[in-house]
Amino acid sequence: MDDWTTSHDRVIAQRQAEGWMFLLEAARDLRTTGAIAPSSTALARALTDPVRARAGQALNILEAGAGTGPVTRALIPQLSAGSHLDVAETNPRFAARLHHLAATHPQLAGRTQQVCIHPQRVEELDTGRRFDVIVSGLPFANFTPRQAQTIMDRYLELLHPGGTLTYFAYLGTRHARSLLASRAQARRHRAVEELMADYQRRYATGCWTVWGNLPPARVWQLTRPAPTAARPAHAAAGSSR
Repeated sequence: MDDWTTSHDRVIAQRQAEGWMFLLEAARDLRTTGAIAPSSTALARALTDPVRARAGQALNILEAGAGTGPVTRALIPQLSAGSHLDVAETNPRFAARLHHLAATHPQLAGRTQQVCIHPQRVEELDTGRRFDVIVSGLPFANFTPRQAQTIMDRYLELLHPGGTLTYFAYLGTRHARSLLASRAQARRHRAVEELMADYQRRYATGCWTVWGNLPPARVWQLTRPAPTAARPAHAAAGSSR
C-alpha cells in the first residue's frame, strides 16, 4: 500500500469519526452545537477566504465555535511566519480534540505555539491582542437577540480597524422553524435575524452561498470600518466660508 492511499484512508477515517462525534454532541445539546454535521470543505474554504486573500502576511486570527475542527484544519496551512491562531471552543470534548489537532498537525511541527486553544466563550476571551480576521462558527439562530448582540459587539471590539469577520447561517431555517418551533421560539428567531440584518447593512462587504454543505449555508463577510482621519481645524474653518 502506497503512502498516498494510507494517508487518504486515514483522512477518511478521521472525518467519519468526527462526523459521529459531532452527531453525538448535537444529540446531547443541539442548542449550543447548532448543526447536525461538521462544516464541509467548501464551507470551511469560504469562511477562511480573508486569510488566503492576505497570504504571506503575519496575521492574528480568531476562530470561535470550532467544533471538531474542519475550519481549524483549513486555517492551519495558511499560517505564515509570525501569524497566530486563537481558537475559542466551550465544548470540552471538542476542545480536547482541537488540542490534539494542534499538537499533532504536521504543518505545526516545531511551531505549535502558533495555535492556542481556549476552552471558553468568546465574550470572556482576553488574549491582550486584536485580530485581523475572525471566523465564527457560532449558531446565532440558537441564541437570544441579547446574546447575539453581545457576541457581535465583542467581535467588532476584537477586530483591528479594517479587519474582517466571516460567519454563516444555514439556508431554510426560517421555514423549518416556522413549522416546528413554538411561537415564542419563532419570534426569537425572527428577532435574531433582524439583528443580524442590521449588522449586515452596516458592515457587510461580501456574501456567498455554499451549496456543498449539509445543510447549504450563506457566508457573510463583515469589515470593521477604519477610522476616518480628522480634518485639520483650519481646513474645516476655510470650507465654511
